[in-house]
Amino acid sequence: MSDPTTNPEQNSAEQDTTHFGYQTVKTAEKVDKVAEVFHSVAAKYDIMNDLMSFGIHRLWKRYTIDNSGVRAGQKILDLAGGTGDLTAKFSRIVGESGQVVLADINNSMLNVGRDKLRNKGIVGNVEYVQANAESLPFADNTFDVVTIAFGLRNVTNKDAALSSIYRVLKPGGRLLVLEFSKPTHEALSKAYDTYSFKILPKMGELVANDSESYQYLAESIRMHPDQETLRGMMEQAGFEECSYANLTGGIVALHKGFKF
Repeated sequence: MSDPTTNPEQNSAEQDTTHFGYQTVKTAEKVDKVAEVFHSVAAKYDIMNDLMSFGIHRLWKRYTIDNSGVRAGQKILDLAGGTGDLTAKFSRIVGESGQVVLADINNSMLNVGRDKLRNKGIVGNVEYVQANAESLPFADNTFDVVTIAFGLRNVTNKDAALSSIYRVLKPGGRLLVLEFSKPTHEALSKAYDTYSFKILPKMGELVANDSESYQYLAESIRMHPDQETLRGMMEQAGFEECSYANLTGGIVALHKGFKF
């Protein structure tokens, strides 16, 4: 098991630098650089998700919903919720007596998500909030469930984000982190590297006219903590009964932890 006490976020914080993909940048600059990426990709985000994952992202998200335990009347935070795929599902489950907060640090993504859900007729029990995961603007013990799908790897200080999530969860609540991770088989890992660094940027250039953003996305996946390290980080933040399930050979993992 990797030692969670020596994760890259802590080391970089001590030096006031962090990683932006494979680049080393000043910690204070990363938020703006990540924002530029998602401002650029927001309009084509859903199309690229389908193309990049061959549609499998829908199954990963369905698995997350199935593991959320969400019930009618609950209050849910879909953090880094982007274009609102999880929010749309949660909205239907919690019903009129519940509430879903779609939160994202990026205003362009939030606007795309708001327009998309309203066009689907999803109104009434959804609130939209621009928020930084490291310092969530919600009261303690607010949410029954918090999800963060494909967003944690872009957070500068992941430890701060996990602590902030823990604070806003109600006792008995759960966190689900759906994120790209480390493939469990060497052959798959090599094929995945080839796809990520040779094909994905070209796809981004053809479809979204932006190869650099998709190069960053590939690099950010490689810099994200592996399955065991992330579980350790969740435990350090106070979560209990932390576990994970590898999906598609570990290309993606769903981590789960509880606040008791």
